Amino acid sequence: MGMKWYVARRLAWAVFATWIAVSLTFLLLVAAPNPGAEAAAAQCASQGQDPEVCRQNYLEERGLDRPIPVQYADYMTGIVTLNWGYAESQGKPVLDAIGDAWVYSAQYFIPSILISALVGYAIGLYSALNKYTLTDYFGSFVAYFGISIPNFWFAIVLILVVGVWFRDASILGISLEPYSLRTYYEVSFPIFSWKNAKQLILPVIVLSTASVASQMRYSRAQALEYANSDFVKTARSKGASMWRVLIAHVLRVALVPLSTILIVDILAVLFAGSFVIEAIFQIPGLGRLSLEAINQKDTQLVLGVTLIPVFLAIVGNLLQDLAYVVLDPRIDYGDR
Repeated sequence: MGMKWYVARRLAWAVFATWIAVSLTFLLLVAAPNPGAEAAAAQCASQGQDPEVCRQNYLEERGLDRPIPVQYADYMTGIVTLNWGYAESQGKPVLDAIGDAWVYSAQYFIPSILISALVGYAIGLYSALNKYTLTDYFGSFVAYFGISIPNFWFAIVLILVVGVWFRDASILGISLEPYSLRTYYEVSFPIFSWKNAKQLILPVIVLSTASVASQMRYSRAQALEYANSDFVKTARSKGASMWRVLIAHVLRVALVPLSTILIVDILAVLFAGSFVIEAIFQIPGLGRLSLEAINQKDTQLVLGVTLIPVFLAIVGNLLQDLAYVVLDPRIDYGDR
């Protein structure tokens, strides 16, 4: 009963937090100037018409002249009934626009998450048990490089090197043109094809660099606490291999604090980086969709795409708390 009550309360809190986030976004958009209305007014003024009348007509056609509480109540009702409105900037319903865009974001988002967790943890744990060796120095270099380098600059450099210079460069008479990669995303390729995977290499590298560095740094710090513990010495004395000690002993204990960092850090890095990545590589995903909606002040679409990271963050934190019980049976939520 204790765990069920805890999960029920966390789900209720997830609904409340989502409502707060969407409400704040709604109020910010209402307070900001409407570029569509201003553009309509400017066009009418250039044609010798009354710009104020055109501005008012624009707002009336979209229901933006109604009182703010009425607009807010209608939108919240639409969210519950899955009627999220119409995305004028995309010419389709909001749910259809999100449904078309999330596929392109998932193509590089999911590999980046897997790489950041697997590679970051592997380098960090191995580096901790081989402290002050060449491997440890290499891992530290990866961490400092990934954290320090801006994503947008790294993306531009990779485009210049791999996408432009490789086309004309050669090493020992061997042309590097076959190794060049596309510098922009082409939607005509099938999703499950080598051509599509090849054009996602650069976005995945850029996006996962910072996450790998962060996970490596945290996992190394956690593993150092157990590197000289008795259970690690016992496992080594029994002839356990290095990777068995890392995975079966050190990682199992360190996963409890690392799982906390994993959810927050990955969501922060990847969601923030998706705006830059999709803008640079012209990927028609959720990040680019959000930017277009904000620039054109497509209120319905902005509020719709706001729900996605908020929902993922809240559900991720819930799953993270439940994973504590699996990773460490000593944790009990019965009295919470």
